[in-house]
Amino acid sequence: MSSCFPYQLYLVISEAACGSKSFLTVAEQAIIGGVDIIQLREKNIPNQVYLDRAQKLKEITDKYAVPLIINDNLSVAKQVQAHGIHVGNNDMQPFQIRNEWDKTKIVGYSIEYLEQLNNNETIVSNYLGVSPVFQTTTKTDTVTEWGLEGIRKIRSLTTKPLVAIGNMNLGNAASVIQAGANCIAVVSAICSANNPEKAAFALKQAIINA
Repeated sequence: MSSCFPYQLYLVISEAACGSKSFLTVAEQAIIGGVDIIQLREKNIPNQVYLDRAQKLKEITDKYAVPLIINDNLSVAKQVQAHGIHVGNNDMQPFQIRNEWDKTKIVGYSIEYLEQLNNNETIVSNYLGVSPVFQTTTKTDTVTEWGLEGIRKIRSLTTKPLVAIGNMNLGNAASVIQAGANCIAVVSAICSANNPEKAAFALKQAIINA
């Protein structure tokens, strides 16, 4: 795996995903349980609200030396001095991000077509999000449901670290790692859990033992 991306368990979090629980509490419990990296993914909220949430989350991730990734908002990522940014097909593209933010350590890029593996955006990205591996209600604007065969295919075509996302849970984490993913990204498997720390611990063990 790339030395700049040694992470195995990736939490994608938002306030809405955590329901009645504090997303900051969920994030801290998840880190204690074994989450290696956290992405704040907020949609359809004012920029200042996004920034406020990011700043509060950054205090927690800094406390535990866990990288914070911001989803699709270069302004917020730069202002909180996040570790990196993650984007998809319809967002600002990695090449442009590199030009506008030379201090970023990580740029993640979601793959929805095999053809993307050959473009300049993939070349300048640190890791590829395989999205979604399995259909999910968390993100409905995607194109390809990759499945395990899709992960195997992508793995055969690139050496980039692969982050699998899309209905990832304790039941399928090991098989996805065995298919070639380097890292599992989860939302509801941790955010909706009664005990986020225990959920994160179980997922991490499944990955380690895959």
